Amino acid sequence: MIASFGEVLLRLSPPGFERLAQARTLSMHFGGAEANVAVFLAQLGHSSRFLPCLPDNALGQACRGELARWGVDVSGSRLSGSRLGLYFCEKGAGPRSGRVTYDRAHSAMASVTPENFDWERLLDGAVWFHFSGITPALGEGPAAAVEAACRAARAEGAVVSCDLNYRSALWPEDKAKERLLPLLGLTDVLIANEHHIADVLGFPPA
Repeated sequence: MIASFGEVLLRLSPPGFERLAQARTLSMHFGGAEANVAVFLAQLGHSSRFLPCLPDNALGQACRGELARWGVDVSGSRLSGSRLGLYFCEKGAGPRSGRVTYDRAHSAMASVTPENFDWERLLDGAVWFHFSGITPALGEGPAAAVEAACRAARAEGAVVSCDLNYRSALWPEDKAKERLLPLLGLTDVLIANEHHIADVLGFPPA
């Protein structure tokens, strides 16, 4: 079993190439870095478990249903908090670039702590555990939860991987380095581009 831990966001997009200021309707899709990994793994035939924290409301239930539809085990997800993080995605057209606007403050995932998950039980039988640098960026609680999950995964003998996935809109480089370096000490596989490795972690490209 391969387990992933992270936040799911609701993506809202105007039709075609409209800007938000022009749109009167929005299409909605669930997604997130770790959720995408979990879905892809399930589609490749792996036993894939995803462990988010979702609000205990219609949006949270819809998200669980969508992930389960793709074959992802969401039985260990936590239902808590009052809202799902949102982001609005406008497509670019010609020389005009696309634009993403986040509305994710105080989301259900941002409020998690290590005590919210029974990691020993949820990672029982896991051969791989995956997280991204986005989750620690949400706050000290989520960062501590990632650390607890990594330690439980290593105790289980699982490989731990991290997609650095640095987002400057979430935190500055110095804060990212401060929180991520201890977690990377628990990580076996790091996925990152050379710019993030140099700018965030301070390691020059080879």
